[in-house]
Order: sequence, then structure tokens, then C-alpha cells
Amino acid sequence: MDECSPAKYAIAYAVRMADDVFESPNHDHIASSEGCDAGAAQAAGTPDLAEREVLTWQEFGDAAREIAQEVWDSGWMPDLIVAIARGGLLPAGAVSYALGVKSIGAMNVEFYTDIAETLDAPILIPPLMDTSVMDGKKVLVIDDVADSGKTLQLVMNMISELGIPQPDGSTPVKVAEARCATIYHKSRSVIVPDYVWKRTDKWINFPWSTLPPVSDPTAVGA
Repeated sequence: MDECSPAKYAIAYAVRMADDVFESPNHDHIASSEGCDAGAAQAAGTPDLAEREVLTWQEFGDAAREIAQEVWDSGWMPDLIVAIARGGLLPAGAVSYALGVKSIGAMNVEFYTDIAETLDAPILIPPLMDTSVMDGKKVLVIDDVADSGKTLQLVMNMISELGIPQPDGSTPVKVAEARCATIYHKSRSVIVPDYVWKRTDKWINFPWSTLPPVSDPTAVGA
């Protein structure tokens, strides 16, 4: 990758911004269930099923419709929906259909490096969406859960407050307004989403990340 590539430019910016956003001593680095990588992060010390919040595929569909209805009822309609990958990809797709919003993109945010191991702060990683399309738009950012809230806060600060720098050095992209939505919100989160389906402090099992990745059934040890 070229030293001055847009991907490296955005990553470096995200790291610098994360240092500013998360330097407060009150922001501890607890392994959260944010994003689809929650399955790996929650694998260590997994509680009994009775102590978990289990989201079924049917409930996921209901949650997406109810979030969309909540957005509609608020009298605010986004021009563009941005998913926080990977956990926000499915919720964002479902909500976009429910709202009839066809413009959708994704920001790939990395928080976990391994099972129960986190980075000091989440960072943006490639591939990167064309953020120029967000200029002057009303943007709805969607993730599956606000656990520690750091991932969501990183994206919201960049989109709604700091502006998104452009690799060519042009004026940073400024959105008209940004709001966020999650299926779940936990009380320890550093950010409270504008739209939430359910609040819980339980361990969460998402239907898309509960099972391990598929593998070759003929492989040794499979």
C-alpha cells in the first residue's frame, strides 16, 4: 500500500483522534461485545445461557423494524445510513430496507485483536467508504450494540464533530446532522444512542456471531 494512500491517511487520522477521545482515565478498556467480533470477545469466561441476552433471527427482524419505526416517528429521516462493520452490517441493511433508504455505506472499525484482547482504542481499517458522499447529508450510524460505546463514539465524533478529512487535502467533509442507532445499549457505555431497541447489561448472543466460522468438515480435528 502506498505511503500516502487514502487508507493509511484515514487510519492515521483515526488513531490520532482516538487518542484525544479516549485519553480520559474514566474510559477503561473493558472487552466489550461491540461489533460482530463480540463472538470471539465473549468466548472467554462465557456465562450460563440463563445469564445471557439471546437474540434470535426473528427478534432481530422485529428489532430492525421497531428501530426504523422509532426513527420515522421522531420526524427525522436520514439521507444515508452508515454501518459500523462488522456487527452493524446486518442491522444497517435491515433498517435501510425498513426506512426505504437506498444509500448505505460502511466503516470498518477494529477493536479486538484476539479473544478478549482489545486495542487501546478502536481504529478505522480498510476498505474505506467514499466519505465525500456524506457531505451535507443527514447520516444515521448503526451498530449492533453500544457496550463500552467507544467504537460508536469514535465514529460519531469523526462524523458529527471533527469532520472527515479527505486524502487530497480538500476541506473536511461535514454532515448536516448525524444520529446513531443500536439494537442494544449497556449502562456502562460512554455514549447513549439516539435510537435503541433494548437496554441490557447481560452477555449478548447475536445470531450471526454465536457459531464459529465454517470450516472444512473433512479436515483433521473438525
